[in-house]
Amino acid sequence: MSSAHHPSFEWKQSKTIESLNITIEEYQHRKTGAQHIHISADNKENVFLVALRTVPEDSSGVAHILEHTALCGSQKYPVRDPFFMMIRRSLNTFMNAFTSSDWTAYPFASQNRKDFDNLMDVYLDAVFFSRLDPLDFAQEGHRLDFEEPGNTDSPLVYKGVVYNEMKGAMSSINSQLWHTLGKYLYPSSTYHHNSGGDPQAIPDLSYEQLQAFYKTHYHPSNAIFMTFGDIAAQTHQETFEQNVLQHFEPLAEQITVEPEKRYFAPVRVEEAYPYQPEEGGDNDNKSHIAMGWLLGPSIDLKSNLELHLLSSLLFDNSASPLQHLLETSDLGESPSPLCGMDDSQYEMTFLCGLADTSPEHVHALEQAVIETLENIVKNGLPQEQVEASLHQLELRQREIGGDHYPYGLSLILNALSAATHRGDVLNALDIQPSLEALREDIKDPKFIPQLIKRCLLDNPHRVTLTLRPDEDYQGREIQAEVARLAAIKQSLNDDEKQAIVEQAKALDARQQQEDDKDILPEVTLADIPAAQQLPEGETIAIGGHQITQYKAGTNGISYQQVITPLPALSIEQVHTLPWYSLFLTEVGLGKNDYLAVQQRQSQLVGSIHSFYNVYNSIDDAQAINGYATLSAKALNSKQSDMSQLMRETLSDVRFDEHPRLMELVTQSRIGREQSLTGSGHVLAMQAASALHSPNAQMVHQLMGLAAIQSTKKLEKQLKTQGFDALQNHLESLHELLLSNPKHFLAVGEEEQLATTMASLKDCWKDVLNKAPQSSSFNFAVPNTTPANQAWVGNSQVHFCAKAYPTVAMNHPDSPALAVLGGVLRNGFLHRTIREQGGAYGGGASQDSSVGSFRFYSYRDPRMGDTFTDFDRSLEWLHETSISQESIQESILGIVGSLDKPGSPAGEARQEFHSRLSGRTPEARATYRERIIAVNAGDLKRVANEYLQPEKATNVVVTGNHGRDEAEKAGFEIVEI
Repeated sequence: MSSAHHPSFEWKQSKTIESLNITIEEYQHRKTGAQHIHISADNKENVFLVALRTVPEDSSGVAHILEHTALCGSQKYPVRDPFFMMIRRSLNTFMNAFTSSDWTAYPFASQNRKDFDNLMDVYLDAVFFSRLDPLDFAQEGHRLDFEEPGNTDSPLVYKGVVYNEMKGAMSSINSQLWHTLGKYLYPSSTYHHNSGGDPQAIPDLSYEQLQAFYKTHYHPSNAIFMTFGDIAAQTHQETFEQNVLQHFEPLAEQITVEPEKRYFAPVRVEEAYPYQPEEGGDNDNKSHIAMGWLLGPSIDLKSNLELHLLSSLLFDNSASPLQHLLETSDLGESPSPLCGMDDSQYEMTFLCGLADTSPEHVHALEQAVIETLENIVKNGLPQEQVEASLHQLELRQREIGGDHYPYGLSLILNALSAATHRGDVLNALDIQPSLEALREDIKDPKFIPQLIKRCLLDNPHRVTLTLRPDEDYQGREIQAEVARLAAIKQSLNDDEKQAIVEQAKALDARQQQEDDKDILPEVTLADIPAAQQLPEGETIAIGGHQITQYKAGTNGISYQQVITPLPALSIEQVHTLPWYSLFLTEVGLGKNDYLAVQQRQSQLVGSIHSFYNVYNSIDDAQAINGYATLSAKALNSKQSDMSQLMRETLSDVRFDEHPRLMELVTQSRIGREQSLTGSGHVLAMQAASALHSPNAQMVHQLMGLAAIQSTKKLEKQLKTQGFDALQNHLESLHELLLSNPKHFLAVGEEEQLATTMASLKDCWKDVLNKAPQSSSFNFAVPNTTPANQAWVGNSQVHFCAKAYPTVAMNHPDSPALAVLGGVLRNGFLHRTIREQGGAYGGGASQDSSVGSFRFYSYRDPRMGDTFTDFDRSLEWLHETSISQESIQESILGIVGSLDKPGSPAGEARQEFHSRLSGRTPEARATYRERIIAVNAGDLKRVANEYLQPEKATNVVVTGNHGRDEAEKAGFEIVEI
């Protein structure tokens, strides 16, 4: 049935998905052919996204650089930084831009209608009427400059935000694996290239090529408009037509991705990646081997779901055939991060492999993988295992998200690939009919074996990549860049050298200019809504224990948690906490080994995992408490089984499967090492704050840079000294937790909660009837002098952090410190660190959870100059008259973050844990009110009181190239 729409659009189809409580509507613009997908929902968090099919033909990063440059000023808003300026003038709950391998997207979300309309106006103009100033291309993409600005006798260097971002991104072994494997899996299509940009190829991109790419790719005929929420499709279409579409004629060219040419026999290749061993270490067993198969189109929903099922069957848990092979293989230390099915591109891929292995194992690994697959073809898989994997698919389809991305954006991104490749978007979101068809298919025991045979064993388009470490690689790369730049300089005449100097001056002047902010729309403090109504739970006490339930629209899913206050622990037990949390749901129970338990988990629950939280008091950053939590979710029909599984997990866990513990420690070590390039700024801030409070110290020791070191140390100890000490610490910690009081949390639909409560009481009746013992958690911070540290690992860029001890959330100065972070970022740090310095990001923030104020930079080409800029920002603060508008911008950002909605279940869980940690609704309301009331005098006062030079701690995470500079600056060198 046709829905109301603007006359410039043609209605194509609509579909209501009752399980998600949404209606999807598809329209096409009559003149340009622009597509509009609207997801109608009773949800005030409206979401907008416009996507362009972007299909680069090289690795110069043209699509990525264009994504950045398009947001640097437009026809209607000719300011140099409308994107970041609007972030500051908005109550958005999400605002960003993405470059994928074959699309570029510009999404935002807001709960405020005025704000939503403002952002829509700016985004549409930025995308379709961008100015693409050459100086913005120089800033965001790449440019030549002299190492000593203005001195033409000094060496040339490359600068640019994307250039440095990709240097950081390509420091990641995961990125190296993905792009190198893609280069061979896709020998002729766009996926052969690095759409983000290869740092060696980025300088090849010219401004004229950027303009040409924009004219063809950023056109309504190549655009997909996607919206979600309670604003009608017709309203959106009226805006699209008036602001954009009426100004364009159809584009003759259709941008598309063609099917890849197929190999007729498997290919085996070997390449190197830069790796710097730690002092005294070597490159042995630091190679990665990845196998990849190219499959059919991702828009074929039947094949897509079949391959998701196959991936789940082979990799979902440690009992899955390929996952078990890779985890237990003597050929390598851990499964590759590239395991499973990927459908993010036009044609799907299936991947598996090993991390921390040796090149000579490539034949043996291929043989082991093929033999495992052949064994399944010959003998099949147990039917309950196949049904468990389908159960996991169904649960993922049913669950309402929104705790990471806005829920509407998650749905939009799920449909974007189908829209990009002109597939059926409605079916892509409503997979229930296809799931039912798949449920019938799997009744045939030959279905899975035939699927494996067709897609993998009989598929000759297979690539096996060996990526080996090369400790001289980065040095040669740097030498090649130096030689290239020297050759360019040699070819320049005096006028060309002067042109580089003049461009640098012009760019600096552009970066320093104050644009007329009033050109841009805004929301003000008057638009801030009243605090949102928070979920209310009901709690009953039983014999020293408690049960809390929350009613929430969970779409047929039940959520349960068992929460235990952390008791008084020894220092060894504190350091055992992360391992206890990791192992608890990954090992055996009673007489069942971990493989049997993993199978049972997949049959009964959507997920089960354990974690711990440590909180400081909202009144005192030095006072802490903490909780260990076991958490699970399941379909309503399995909630009783879930309760029983959780009970057995806590009562029957066993820590005597030593080979399993070794696997998990090694996997954790590899994951921690790989976190450096993506989270280096977070790790640096954690290290810089480590001595400010007990909680900060725990974060650094148990989750941060120190945890990378301690994990390596533990792995070596387990290999040489055995498992007795670790097992004893785990068991003693477990016994202490069992004796402490329990708090049970149930979240679900109202009609289900009575059943859940009865199930909980029955399952845990012996615990509920037994009076618990109780002791309070404590943890002392080592009394050591703060030091400036440089943590050296495998990174081509720097992550800088400076931290000062401050206060907890309820202190009257905490809100002013929070607002100060935004003012420093918006007014000074963004310009000096990102725009002028070339880092991908930089800023400052107050973290009341650890009592620390932190400066940071992310993927930064500079080190010393960035720390100088941190200090200069405080000088700027005292020399500048801070306007109320600047303060308002920071306040809006904080309030938008505080008011950000989650999923129904996520909001209930969050509210429960907030109250548990003492962050009551009243305390949060007071904090919110104090944020809104901050003034300029407050900012300068708290800066003077807390941000004193002698109190600062400086930390940088860097690579081997930054070692000399760090040593000269007096940093203590710490090997990661």
